[in-house]
Amino acid sequence: MAKIVAVCLSQEKENKKQPVSQGFLKEGYGLVGDAHAGGPRQVSLLAMESIERVRDEGVKIGPGDSAENLVTEGVDLVHLPLGTRIYIGKDIILEITQIGKEHDHPEFHLLPREGVFAQVIHEGMVQPGDSLRVE
Repeated sequence: MAKIVAVCLSQEKENKKQPVSQGFLKEGYGLVGDAHAGGPRQVSLLAMESIERVRDEGVKIGPGDSAENLVTEGVDLVHLPLGTRIYIGKDIILEITQIGKEHDHPEFHLLPREGVFAQVIHEGMVQPGDSLRVE
């Protein structure tokens, strides 16, 4: 079963995001309290499988370290087409708007290579353990 593994945010850009117990994904905005909310890339998602793969290569990395908002498990995010809808829990609907991004920072970041960005179509509370499905 696909699920949310971590919800992460930071109040300042350029900082790693910290895991939190829950968050509110606001329609047309993003993760409330996160420095990147309100922009064109409202919510960032990264697969736990990607994090685990680079850990196996010796990179010390955890949820939030690549500035992602949501860490997922059980979905091959980077191969989903633009416009794909992701349903989280009972209420939340996200729509993929971008796959990866340009990266101009010298330090290691996984999100630009293997993450996706989405807009919030329908809002709600999100927390680790929430179910996830793709349509």
